[in-house]
Amino acid sequence: MSSIKMNSCNSNNGESKNGTSNSLASVNHDLGLYFLELARLGSAKAPTEMEEDEEEAPKELNTINSSGGFLFVATDKLSVKYTSVNLHGHDVGVVQANKPAPVKRLLYYFEIYVKDAGAKGQIAIGFTQESFKMRRQPGWEANSFGYHGDDGFLYRGHGKGEAFGPTYTTGDTVGGGINYASQEFFFTKNGTIVGTVCVVKEIKGSLFPTVAVHSLNEEVHVNFGQKKFAFDLKEYEAQERLKQQMTIEKISLPPNISYGLVRSYLLHYGYEDTLNSFDLASKSTVPPIYIAKENGFDEQDIVYALNQRKTLRQLIRNGEIDAAISKLRDWYPQIVQEEKSATCFLLHCQKFIELVRVGALEEAVKYGRMELAKFVELDGFNDLVQDCGALLAYERPQESSVGYLLEESQRDVVADTVNAMILSTNPNMKDLQGCLHSYLEKLLRQLTACCLERRSANGDQGEAFHLHRVLNSGKDIKS
Repeated sequence: MSSIKMNSCNSNNGESKNGTSNSLASVNHDLGLYFLELARLGSAKAPTEMEEDEEEAPKELNTINSSGGFLFVATDKLSVKYTSVNLHGHDVGVVQANKPAPVKRLLYYFEIYVKDAGAKGQIAIGFTQESFKMRRQPGWEANSFGYHGDDGFLYRGHGKGEAFGPTYTTGDTVGGGINYASQEFFFTKNGTIVGTVCVVKEIKGSLFPTVAVHSLNEEVHVNFGQKKFAFDLKEYEAQERLKQQMTIEKISLPPNISYGLVRSYLLHYGYEDTLNSFDLASKSTVPPIYIAKENGFDEQDIVYALNQRKTLRQLIRNGEIDAAISKLRDWYPQIVQEEKSATCFLLHCQKFIELVRVGALEEAVKYGRMELAKFVELDGFNDLVQDCGALLAYERPQESSVGYLLEESQRDVVADTVNAMILSTNPNMKDLQGCLHSYLEKLLRQLTACCLERRSANGDQGEAFHLHRVLNSGKDIKS
């Protein structure tokens, strides 16, 4: 959501008539800018939340940062062989990945295939810091850990290992991963989890996938995801998400609270028909669910103009923009009196889009020249005007880079804009946040803040919580 400074809807009850008019214009302006920014979020030119969280993952081994005298890395930078005869404990052949393990995700995982266990089978897989001493096995130094093949021990930060899992040798596939949700490392052998260990918080700094070989002819091939893993990572990820979901579902919430939140959402967005069905259903439960007023819901603010808001939302979602504009002029002329406001602009854009949708291109061109041309020179409008105009250049505009304009979500943005504008005319509405968001959405925003705080406490590790994904999943409710 864009961060727009919000003014009070009725900051001074003693204003003059002209002052009240100016205040309403300011409200209209602020709300309009907010929804104008939402309309832009659908554009292919705007960075998506997924893109913001993308990190470059390891793809190959780092031939520079390795103990090169004791191993040979093939030209594909994915195969490692120990080519020396180890005389000392520090004659280890160690090589890291070219990038650290990504942290902004639920899991990270990689595998090695043991082509040859060599003379002693002293192979290890694990994670180390970039500054790790490349003549030591992973797990033998602080801020590193490793699962070793010759004894099946786990080593974490010192030379003494602990019993962990089975040994591994020629023909085995071994994997190492990080579960950021549980803050655990986990290891696999031949597609099955060997074990987990809660040590992620103990390691400081970025972690690099690391492989070590330590006796003659030991050879391993590394898989960073270029080919299918022996371990079913997608299934493991699904199980981890299910664990999170079950944890959430164990949280007890009184029915009247949850019903109240849902009801506030339906009221806020004018879903009157769904609201009536919802109320009927709540009365037919055993026992009936009553929503107590002391829960903090002030329905008077969001019941305001419910039937009119419902009618306008239905018209806009059905693409009947002329009818919606006509109703607004009759019911709330102050909302559309400023012809160059963001609200009018979004309505005109949607009218143009609907003409393109039905193939009335000549009429769309005329409408664009008459209405959209007014906004070309205004700051903040030109990019959307250009996107609308670009729809005319494609034989199949819905498949183009501006196809987002033809999606239902764009109609919803316009409908939400009009809904918020009508709520802002309520003299009892205290601030713009009440016009913009339902109680349910405010709760989700609080949840977002808590998730961000927890993520920060974990060193910004793990998936980000995206509010838009949650809110968009709820936009499918239809009256």
